[in-house]
Amino acid sequence: MKKDLLIVGFIVVILSIVFSGTKIQSVDEYYMTHADDIRPDSEIVTVSIQATTLVGHENRVKPELRRYIPKNGVILKPTKYVLRKDDTAFDILQRATRQERIQMEYQGADKNIYKSAYIQGINYLYEFSAGEGSGWMYQVNGKFPNVGVSRYRLRDGDTIDFLYTTNLGDDIGGGM
Repeated sequence: MKKDLLIVGFIVVILSIVFSGTKIQSVDEYYMTHADDIRPDSEIVTVSIQATTLVGHENRVKPELRRYIPKNGVILKPTKYVLRKDDTAFDILQRATRQERIQMEYQGADKNIYKSAYIQGINYLYEFSAGEGSGWMYQVNGKFPNVGVSRYRLRDGDTIDFLYTTNLGDDIGGGM
């Protein structure tokens, strides 16, 4: 009898939570929606992700990947994010792709000789997806840094652009 009452009580509590309008969120969901609220005193950076080099040249990409190229090439329009202490360009990219639910894959800094994260793919567009010289590069305030993405420390007001190149950076102004 006591066991039955306990079960009924538990069901009532669960039903009251469900029907009371309580929004149950995971920790990640909560922080994705609240941790980066921009306040007047926040330091901010702006980030964008673009594959404009592929617009009009979709035939360079395997047919099954063409659907991941936006019509205007813009995967993420310039968007502001809160700058946290010691944030790198990679930290902001991770935050932006997670918050905007954009697929991103990378190789960790401990897995290569450059000791920096390496961006393998964003929005299912990878290194070599559009030929031998293709892949992701980044620029900060219009300049291509000579350090890896997870080694570049950002400052308040920086603008970071992640750009897809099809020709080792020559097509986006970042060639050797």
